[in-house]
Amino acid sequence: MTQREKHIDNLNKSENWIEYLMQNSGLPGKRANLELLKIVTELGSEEFFKKCLKFDESIAPTNTQGEFVAMCGVTGLGKLIYNGKQEYFELLRKFASDSRWRVREGVAIALQLIGKNDFRLLIENIIEWEKGNPYEKRAVVAGLCEPSLLKEKQNAEIVLKILNEITNSIKHISDRKSEPFRVLKKGLGYGLSVAIVAYPENGKMIFENLRTRTDKDIRWILNENLKKKRLEKMDKIWTEKMKNASA
Repeated sequence: MTQREKHIDNLNKSENWIEYLMQNSGLPGKRANLELLKIVTELGSEEFFKKCLKFDESIAPTNTQGEFVAMCGVTGLGKLIYNGKQEYFELLRKFASDSRWRVREGVAIALQLIGKNDFRLLIENIIEWEKGNPYEKRAVVAGLCEPSLLKEKQNAEIVLKILNEITNSIKHISDRKSEPFRVLKKGLGYGLSVAIVAYPENGKMIFENLRTRTDKDIRWILNENLKKKRLEKMDKIWTEKMKNASA
């Protein structure tokens, strides 16, 4: 029996799923049990996910077993949304600004679940997030920069446009030392290269245009992406040219 099968069997036998999640969360620790997260997202009901979401910051702070429960609830919202409960987009957006990074990661996973099932639905409903606070912008970046969502050039083109707009919006952010800005910058520091590889013809032009910006944080984002091996594999000569131009 595989670990996945064991979890499913144990959940089917358990009368208290939340207790099972806590005991098998992997927290406190460096890595949460993402395999269990995926299973619970697949099997959980709307009622169960709502119970999980009650584990807020006051009773389930960062790196606790309760944070994993909350993460499961947030990821579950993605399942509910692509199954027709689009009203949960508003709640999902709220959790994008949660103080706990794993909960915010749950939002990104939820967005990816939605996108894999209905990319158009995802784009139509997160377009306003792009204009939101840095945490919301970061959720968009992390949610969209998933290779499986970018296999179609049409999707990659849309994502590159959004990333370009979010990157350019940095110049309007005054508080550059805040945690929300830090995580947004870090997300863009890898996400842009994921989208460029998916659609090089368009991506290279967008990157080269961004390279003309003088904003120090935009330049940092570009330099971080140039460190990613995926760009060298895509086009080593172009990547080296961009590195030399950024030096």
